[in-house]
Amino acid sequence: MEKEYKAHESAYIDEGCTIGKGTTIWHFSHIMKNCTLGENCNIGQNVVISPEVVLGRNVKIQNNVSIYTGVTCDDDVFLGPSMVFTNVTNPRSAVNRKSQYSKTHVGKGASIGANATIVCGHDIGKFAFIGAGAVVTKNVPDYALLVGNPAKQLGWMSEFGQRLKFDESGNATCSESDQKYSLKDGKVSKIE
Repeated sequence: MEKEYKAHESAYIDEGCTIGKGTTIWHFSHIMKNCTLGENCNIGQNVVISPEVVLGRNVKIQNNVSIYTGVTCDDDVFLGPSMVFTNVTNPRSAVNRKSQYSKTHVGKGASIGANATIVCGHDIGKFAFIGAGAVVTKNVPDYALLVGNPAKQLGWMSEFGQRLKFDESGNATCSESDQKYSLKDGKVSKIE
């Protein structure tokens, strides 16, 4: 049976993986056992996806990213070059903590910039935008824009990745898509 995905000859794909149609896996990447990769994902060069990681559809992973056990990404997530997930809050070489891996969930459409670090056990909300080099040490709300070390929220982003400017009534319009958003009680939602 012919594969419905593409993998470079230098890529390693372990037994028990489910890889969706149209997914591409580039040079020197390793997809470890029991991973689930959705359709139309793009896995860059030198990427390691640890056992039991789950990726949704259309996830874009840039070069030199390691995704550790306990991480799940919804559809349309973007992971920038060399960004980092952790999976143990207090690692020690001499202490085995494989049974203590923390979970991290990345919501639909979220973007994580180059060299950002996501400390395990903290979820990234849908369409959140984490700036390059940021160090995330707490949960991130939907549509939030975070930058810095430790990461601090600077504002809100649209589903098209444009900064939202809310008026005194708590309404904003995306400059690229004309989608409307509402800010109420510290939460952003798209107006359908």
